Amino acid sequence: HIRIGYAKLSVIVLGAILAWFCLRGHGPSPAWIAAPVLIYLVLAILHSQVLRDRNRADRAVSFYERGLDRIADRWAGAGETGDRFRDDKHVYSTDLDLFGRGSLFQLLSSARLPMGEARLASWLTAPSDLPSILARYEMLTDLRDKLDLREHVAVLGAELRPRLDPDQLVAWSERAAILPWPALRIARAILVIGLFGAVALGFYSGVWWPLLAILLIELLIFVWLQKRAAATIEGAAASIEALRLFAQVLQRFEDETFSSPRLQALMCKHAGPDGSSRAVDSAPRSLRQLSRIVAWIDGREGLFAKLIEWPTLYTIEVAYAAEAWRRRCGRFMREWIDTTGEMEALLSLAAYAFEHPADAFPTFAEPQDGHASIRGENIGHPLIPKAACVRNSVHLDRETPVLLVSGSNMSGKSTYLRAVGINTVLAMAGAPVRAASLSLTPLALGTRLRTPDSLQEGRSGFYSEVLRIKQVFDMTSGSLPVLFLFDELLEGTNSKDRKIGAQGLIAALLHRGAIGIVTTHDLALTAIAPALGDAMRNVHFEDHIEDGEMRFDYILRDGVVTKSNAIALMRLIGLDV
Repeated sequence: HIRIGYAKLSVIVLGAILAWFCLRGHGPSPAWIAAPVLIYLVLAILHSQVLRDRNRADRAVSFYERGLDRIADRWAGAGETGDRFRDDKHVYSTDLDLFGRGSLFQLLSSARLPMGEARLASWLTAPSDLPSILARYEMLTDLRDKLDLREHVAVLGAELRPRLDPDQLVAWSERAAILPWPALRIARAILVIGLFGAVALGFYSGVWWPLLAILLIELLIFVWLQKRAAATIEGAAASIEALRLFAQVLQRFEDETFSSPRLQALMCKHAGPDGSSRAVDSAPRSLRQLSRIVAWIDGREGLFAKLIEWPTLYTIEVAYAAEAWRRRCGRFMREWIDTTGEMEALLSLAAYAFEHPADAFPTFAEPQDGHASIRGENIGHPLIPKAACVRNSVHLDRETPVLLVSGSNMSGKSTYLRAVGINTVLAMAGAPVRAASLSLTPLALGTRLRTPDSLQEGRSGFYSEVLRIKQVFDMTSGSLPVLFLFDELLEGTNSKDRKIGAQGLIAALLHRGAIGIVTTHDLALTAIAPALGDAMRNVHFEDHIEDGEMRFDYILRDGVVTKSNAIALMRLIGLDV
């Protein structure tokens, strides 16, 4: 870049000296001035290409830097947060930090295009069916080591993102035709040819009435169809550069060799507009054709196009070309967008699997007599740096469907719930999990970890908690068994009501086939375990004071916690109690 810049400057200086000699009349012919001008134009074109290459190299550097940051647990705060997918009424996304700064979406997503981000978000916010999950495992195994593919798509996607609105592109491509009689394109071509012939005839023989007749016919067609033509091309799909970049993305998918039959099927599942068996075979060519039509649409604003608008019926011809493209290819645009979105989401999960080889792919078990289960060994929270992450196990099945976790404040109860929940989300999305192993039946997830009060809606914290629990309870009527995770269950009421309400709620959930984990620091709540028989097991986290500081090991143990740290913690910070 710098060398070419200096070369351009040198050509300007040398060209100025040459022009001075030529124009003084004592040097070479003034025609020689064209030489530095041509050299400068060549250098300018080359410089533009070098700048494009440098920008793409910068994007590639950014792609690898983000990957290294994810591996080194420096990723939080970099990348898309997915805040546009945030829904505070969702049954677990806010509790488990799926979106926002330092969220699961920010960790996972390497997608650069809106459709890729939307597809990944949909996988995280709703459990996929088992065939789809197993298909993703197969595809991720094929995609995991395709680093060049991920780099190329990320670089192109970063360049394409600000230029592409997929919803607008689909809406424009699927718009109904409003121009009558496509055969009028032939009549228009005949009129234009006749126009030039009539002009030649007029100059040759002085007979001008054929020219006037053709212009009158064109004027009638212009008045009749001009508004429809303008409406046809209004809101043209995208810029020329966007369509060409989108074509390059699809071309990159087409050029890649996949060993996974399911990836091959993803590339081949739609017929193309030319009758081929692969949509992406024809997609790049079709998009390049559309980019040329968009170039004609943009050309309407030029002075020359305005001068020939009426005699050549320029806008009407461009509108008929756009409608012809839509009839041939428009119905496939949604499929091309969907394919690109799914591939970007798959590449995001494949990058996570590549960068975290110790994370296991979960296995899925058949329900035993209709009973759900989840068994995970050494489960960790993927949003906690590996150096600080303490792992625990979880076993919920027919014999012990509920864990009641007791422990003092800050001992790790909520983090344990989030670790189990977020790994369930990953498993049901078809992604690797932060665990040595995880086996589960297909599950729907419902949580209640954060339910603040709301002054605007006139809700207390307890009322908000009960509404969320009702939302989780209603999920038990669905097709999948529910895994419920309740932190400090019914903490907004007195100990007596809390105990009675918790026992009744858990019994009702068990009756509906649910499994789950409940935490509490109220030791009175641990007494409900005997009332539920073997269905509930008490476990706990411990703490101790060492050298005047509160210490936690965050290791889950059997039984009920035997002490509380509330008073000790108050004393440690200087409160005299």
